Amino acid sequence: MTKRQKPAAETRSKAPKFEHALVLETARVTEGAALAASRFMGMGDKNAVDGAGTEAMRELLNSLNIRGTVVIGEGEMDEAPMLYIGEQVGNGEYEVDIAVDPVEGTNVTAKGLPNGLAVIAISEKGGLMAAPDCYMEKLVVPPPAAGKVNLDWPVEANINVIAQSLGRDVDDLMITILDRERHADLIRRVRATGARVKLIGDGDVIAGLAVGVRGTGVHALMGSGGAPEGVILAAACKCLGAEIQGKFLAEDDAQRERFKKMGVDENRVYKTDELASGKQMVFSATGITYGELLNGVRYFAGGARTHTLVMGYATRVVRFIDTVHLEEDHARVTIRI
Repeated sequence: MTKRQKPAAETRSKAPKFEHALVLETARVTEGAALAASRFMGMGDKNAVDGAGTEAMRELLNSLNIRGTVVIGEGEMDEAPMLYIGEQVGNGEYEVDIAVDPVEGTNVTAKGLPNGLAVIAISEKGGLMAAPDCYMEKLVVPPPAAGKVNLDWPVEANINVIAQSLGRDVDDLMITILDRERHADLIRRVRATGARVKLIGDGDVIAGLAVGVRGTGVHALMGSGGAPEGVILAAACKCLGAEIQGKFLAEDDAQRERFKKMGVDENRVYKTDELASGKQMVFSATGITYGELLNGVRYFAGGARTHTLVMGYATRVVRFIDTVHLEEDHARVTIRI
């Protein structure tokens, strides 16, 4: 063993206590939110979906050994009855900041479409940017292209860099973009390079996650979406070694004034470590409806099964957790892979 190599046990013993204590507990939070929201999946009521997921997530957060502040939530206190920005959750030891989206993709979940999920990021205090509720122009690239692209460059230049970084031809690439009228020119330019486009209706958190995981068949996320979701995605990118770059987009002078009060520069490109600066970071996402990366909640007699991706940044662990929940007394299930 060389001087630079350390036994696995020694490496683990020096990993932050914060992540060891919370990583599996965080998975329990998103599992609970996904289970609650899934009862309204396909029923056509997005408010019921969101309400069930939010209530379950709040209850589980309050059971954790944390003193948490919601920095990315369901809205301001007068807009959201629970998990609002600034809400205090938990009653324990670890002082943390929390970014939540109890149901990312309320519309797709209500309609029974793919890629609805429950998602959360937790960092030490000050480790997650308190982003304004606005649009953000985003560029997410996989680990081999991290540090090599620039959101201010023409889209064609970034696509060429991504292709070179992955050792692929441009026409091998698949770029995910939200299917919105505002993206018409971006879609045209991407297709003109020879790259293919995957249009999605909602849910750019799961789309960005897929970029950071090899084998999903997508190689970048481009276009504008919600800024709060960009911060949550930054936490995931940090854990995966992928990169997000984002630029806040003001729609009017009122938003520009809000940017000034919050210290946000709309002309600046914010990178992963600025959106999610924490040295300790836990990220968890549980599928509600079926997707390419995460299975949705699957029910059986007396219980359900969930599929979760949970990660710790400092502990350098990425887990896919397949959980069977026996919800009724004396429920039994034949376990299969």
